[in-house]
Amino acid sequence: MDERFSELYALREEAKKGRDPTAPDETLSYLLSAVRERAPERILEIGAAEGLTSCAMLLTEPKARLTAIERDAERASKARENFRRFGVEARAVLHEGDAGEILPLLEGEYDLIFLDGPKVQYRRYFSDCKRLLKKGGVLLSDDVLLFGWVDGSVPVPHKRKMLVEHIREYLELLKSDPDFETEVLPIGEGLAVSVKKT
Repeated sequence: MDERFSELYALREEAKKGRDPTAPDETLSYLLSAVRERAPERILEIGAAEGLTSCAMLLTEPKARLTAIERDAERASKARENFRRFGVEARAVLHEGDAGEILPLLEGEYDLIFLDGPKVQYRRYFSDCKRLLKKGGVLLSDDVLLFGWVDGSVPVPHKRKMLVEHIREYLELLKSDPDFETEVLPIGEGLAVSVKKT
């Protein structure tokens, strides 16, 4: 394994202690398996945080180029720093701002899209994700089960009911779209794997 992964995983452990933890280990493991299997040339990550997941994907697939979106200025700055740190800055483009405003401006097709931004905005992002994903490409939507709230296995706290409703509506949108084949996996806080058929 690339020795840079040891450093990357150490940074991930540090990030987990922060207010906005990085993707769970099992989610990252599945994501990197998908990258190895599919060898994507173009990757889009929505909600890049400090760029550690982006770096992991680029280290896994040396030929890939990645576009990342992050709205938090402090995290975006850290992501740029990490792109340099892991030597992937030449293959990564970071857009700082609201994904809802940036996505409509993006062009071309992506082989893999990792959606891990604000959950209440997933429905808003969907049409652009669909437009940007190439036929046969995969859309991975993270945190779609949220502590068992979404599937009803755990009671939803009152202040989270609106958030859960948004996620349920997003999942219904995904599952009912005839252009996608979607499976929800019990990985991390739930990962929807949607392959674009047409």
